[in-house]
Amino acid sequence: MELAEIRRYPIKSLLGEQLAAVDVDQRGLVGDRSWAVRDADGKLGSGKNTRRFRRMPGLFTLRGHFGDPVPLVELPDGRRFAADAAAGHEAVSKVLARRVTIERQAEVMHHDEGPVSLISTAALRRLHDLLGEPVEPLRFRANLLVDVPGSDFPEDGWLGRTVRIGSEVVLRPRQRLTRCVMIDLAQEDAPEHGHLLRTVADHHDMTFGVWATVERPGRIALGDAVEPHPQLCHERVGGVPPRS
Repeated sequence: MELAEIRRYPIKSLLGEQLAAVDVDQRGLVGDRSWAVRDADGKLGSGKNTRRFRRMPGLFTLRGHFGDPVPLVELPDGRRFAADAAAGHEAVSKVLARRVTIERQAEVMHHDEGPVSLISTAALRRLHDLLGEPVEPLRFRANLLVDVPGSDFPEDGWLGRTVRIGSEVVLRPRQRLTRCVMIDLAQEDAPEHGHLLRTVADHHDMTFGVWATVERPGRIALGDAVEPHPQLCHERVGGVPPRS
């Protein structure tokens, strides 16, 4: 098994960037989801409505680019603004047709569930088998795509184990990732999909991929070996049990 894709989303719920290598710290990929779009009610921009999030059509027409210390937001016309610039907030508000700002979260990243998300090519092939058509990995907005042979959901077997990536980084998968309507939305080159979420719900309890905490930070790169530890850890982990 090896690392096939690395994706970072500097501004939550916007399009992100593919990377050849990245540093990983205790909070996840450095620069991942450290900023978010926030409306006048304090809710964060998303593809769903919850107590914390508000659905904001148009987010997937915007792209975040990593910057230190401030990321850039790219508009549909190609203009870029610093995420903390008033002019950028004004421009993004026009695109989204609502008053918003883009704000940093210093202590806790804007992850839906956990610091690092992983999916596998085997699980994508399983969806292909179920749907009769290929499924783009970018729909799941995962940080890491692991190349795994076969057609199954191997990530389920990583729960309760540690996973080494390359020579430095060690992750601990904690739970399966619950999915929402965002995986059906059009983004980048992937058109709107009418059946993906229903398929995930029917065949894998509305989950796809896993989220993990970082046991050992370091640097990862495309092509790094990915090695789940064969022994289960004694620490209890959460997650939805797979269907028999």
